[in-house]
Amino acid sequence: MTSSPRQRGRPATLPDQNARAALLDAATRLFARQGIAASTLAQVAREAGVTSAMVHYYFKNRDQLLDALVEERILQFVELVWQPVAASATPLEIVSGMVERVVLGAQAMPWMPPLWVREVLSDGGLLRERMLQRLPFGKVAQLAQIVRAGQQNGSVNPDIEPRLLFISTLAMTMMPLATAGIWRQLPGMQSIDNSVLIRHVTALLAHGLAVQPTSHPE
Repeated sequence: MTSSPRQRGRPATLPDQNARAALLDAATRLFARQGIAASTLAQVAREAGVTSAMVHYYFKNRDQLLDALVEERILQFVELVWQPVAASATPLEIVSGMVERVVLGAQAMPWMPPLWVREVLSDGGLLRERMLQRLPFGKVAQLAQIVRAGQQNGSVNPDIEPRLLFISTLAMTMMPLATAGIWRQLPGMQSIDNSVLIRHVTALLAHGLAVQPTSHPE
């Protein structure tokens, strides 16, 4: 019995079920490390330990690879951050949970913070437009409404700008994670781990969200 012929142009370096995932994982690591513009499909292939033909079999060009990276890798992180919360959760509980999920998500996907800063936040980032089309702006607006309601009932600091809270929360978590390779080299900083970062950012949010006590004249 003869085996069925392999489809033309399809290398047999990796099993079918693993090849595409391995290429996406390699691409995320490479792009986070040196940027998309500086990376070629041939370099993605080398990162994954496969042939260039394998890359072109699954992704005909870089745009197709970037679309898959966003849909199948980055949006996993976004969905993790925006996991449903209890209807009774307070604004502080909601954003504190988001902080923890951002940090733990980045621990599982260490390529995410540098890739986010390099390719979404930076001018000319090649993922910016793709992410702007896919970010859950409706959920950001819902969070702002929850915070605004907290301000109206007196449980949230009125000086907080609800529309900026998610951006601020993301900045306080993603930027330290993206720059950890720098600040952890500084004296006395090596002991700061992710649990410390979560506690630190949560404390900043707690004190920022808390209503300031009203002073009473004597």
